[in-house]
Amino acid sequence: MSISIISSKKNWIESRAVDQLQKCFELPGMKAAIGMPDLHPGNGAPIGAVFACERFLYPHLVGSDIGCGMALFRTNMKKGRIRIEKCIDSLKNLDLPWNGDIDILLQEEGMKSSQFDNSLGTIGGGNHFAELQCINEILDEEAFARLQLNASELLLLVHSGSRGLGESILRWHTARFSARGLYEDSVDADDYLWAHNHARTWAKLNRKVIALRFLHSLGESGQPILDVCHNHVEKVEVGASSFWLHRKGAADSNKGPLVIPGSRGTLSYLVVPTEDQSKNLFTVAHGAGRKWSRSDCKHRLRRRYSESSLRRNKFGGRIICADKELLYEEAPQAYKDIDVVVGDLIDAGLVRPVASLAPVITFKTNAS
Repeated sequence: MSISIISSKKNWIESRAVDQLQKCFELPGMKAAIGMPDLHPGNGAPIGAVFACERFLYPHLVGSDIGCGMALFRTNMKKGRIRIEKCIDSLKNLDLPWNGDIDILLQEEGMKSSQFDNSLGTIGGGNHFAELQCINEILDEEAFARLQLNASELLLLVHSGSRGLGESILRWHTARFSARGLYEDSVDADDYLWAHNHARTWAKLNRKVIALRFLHSLGESGQPILDVCHNHVEKVEVGASSFWLHRKGAADSNKGPLVIPGSRGTLSYLVVPTEDQSKNLFTVAHGAGRKWSRSDCKHRLRRRYSESSLRRNKFGGRIICADKELLYEEAPQAYKDIDVVVGDLIDAGLVRPVASLAPVITFKTNAS
């Protein structure tokens, strides 16, 4: 096994991300490191990569947002019947703490309460979102039918994670061990894995509650189609060997269909992984990947685009984002070309596209 990057000549991978991938590959016990087409620099480790390690776990390779992922929900809403302005007004309280019974919900999931439970059902900042989408084009009729989707119905894609819970776990670990790995049979590894698994379950539940709140605000309901995590560590068998797979901003392709989102102004793609995922360590890209850093976005875009123009997309959709800084930091121009990223995965024989999805309403934050 070795280090590699899944990328074509059409793609652009920043050299700093490649350097980070190489440095992580040099960690004790590391056997393989694969960069996805959305690879870009992160805080100490690149985002858009998967690492296979023997005997050791490295929490900093998972990062602070343990359990972050994408969940897709089917709705009964029709594109031609939706009143966008009315929907925007109805979603204004989505930032506020959820008023549901959190204790009962946690009990049903077999989870313990924590100091972060008031954040359950909230999206958070950064690149997280809840997005109402329409089917733009069906690319595989048979696979589309198997998912029991309706071309006229809207879908809801939720991208969020474990909020402050995951960050607290990483802080606790780095305060004791810095960036050192944990031996798999140690008490410290067991402690981290318990906390990690709790945060991962919490994050999945968070996406479910976000979807419930979003649709309830519009007087609608929905059914889950898929939920795929892209920040976690798990033990897998590859051939005759056993590895700890660390996914950092890289989607698990061993759980069936998944959505690879572009940005709030571009298409996203519903794809199905091919049968053999071992060569890419059961992992594909989790999105388009950043092209510019957040700080670069401000001076690159402020003179060229007004705030009002960034609150609309080329498909006629709207963006709810009262945070002016975030509006520019998460502009579509800051991301790579999603068609190139997904195309690289298709050319590598890793996924088959089922449908392209266009953004109708993207909720980032309504808090000013």
